[in-house]
Amino acid sequence: MQAASILLSELAARLGCRLVGDGAMSITGVAGMEQAGSGHLTFLANPKYAQKVKDTRAGAILLAETIPALAIPQLISANPYLDFARALALFYQPPRPKPGVHPSASVAASARIGENASIGAFAVVGENVAMGRNAVLHPHVVIYDGAQIGDDFLAHSHAVVREFCRVGHRVTLQNSVVVGGDGFGFAKRADGTHEKIVQSGLTVIEDDVEIQSLTSVDRATVGETRVRRGAKIDSLVQVGHACVVGEDDIICAQTGLAGSTILGKGVLLAGQVGVSGHLTIHDGAVVYAQSGIGHDVAAGATVSGSPAFDAREWLRAITAFQKLPEMLRRVRQLEKHFQHD
Repeated sequence: MQAASILLSELAARLGCRLVGDGAMSITGVAGMEQAGSGHLTFLANPKYAQKVKDTRAGAILLAETIPALAIPQLISANPYLDFARALALFYQPPRPKPGVHPSASVAASARIGENASIGAFAVVGENVAMGRNAVLHPHVVIYDGAQIGDDFLAHSHAVVREFCRVGHRVTLQNSVVVGGDGFGFAKRADGTHEKIVQSGLTVIEDDVEIQSLTSVDRATVGETRVRRGAKIDSLVQVGHACVVGEDDIICAQTGLAGSTILGKGVLLAGQVGVSGHLTIHDGAVVYAQSGIGHDVAAGATVSGSPAFDAREWLRAITAFQKLPEMLRRVRQLEKHFQHD
């Protein structure tokens, strides 16, 4: 659903940007530089794409510095990418279930639901659930007994919050997220079979967290698994039992955290990172894609590879790795030469 058009001057005021050029034109939406039309606002965040600006058909552009030769109006922003995202939110309004509880939803009599809730078809809210104001539960969301959830909760279809878990304010769960599923715990019997270990802990999701589709944040065996304020977790991520995800962390797709992993504040894990359990990745560390972490990572470090080590050394190593066949051929030639001598 698209919102009505906005005058460029009004859009500049809402975003807190400086307007260069005519502010009387109507902006009907936002688009990338190559897709934008005459009614669109586009943006330039990365200077390496500056050469494409002259070819855009957009009506106006967000950028960090004025381009004098550019004919279209410009919104000057300290952070064009952020302001582009804010502008996009002004135009696109995602669908929301109608206010109230859909007749096919099941809400336990003991559940306490805050005002202005929208609970969609076939959603289930269990016994003794406490949920704050402005909750949106899309169809087929399930909230187990005893869960406690704050204000402005948004759960897309098939998301699940398991029993007794705690979820803060302004949390978004995308489709098929599972918060508080059983941790992977089994004890081996003498005959080689396995006894399931009861996962008696819980999962805590703090404020302003978003978790993308098909991600699982397991409950702890004892104690808790915790995702701290502001963390963003991508799709197809496994957060094992008793892990701690730090404030404002970014965890990209197909990453796995084994049990009792601790991530500090502002950690970035790129895609397909594997982390063995009972270790700490300290504040501000960056882990490149497809890395394997088997030891603690120091604060502010950037690592890569499997096993992971300093990314600068890894780049040198991977460059040498590609040359190994030729190096081996030369070594064999030298061996033959010295054997003949």
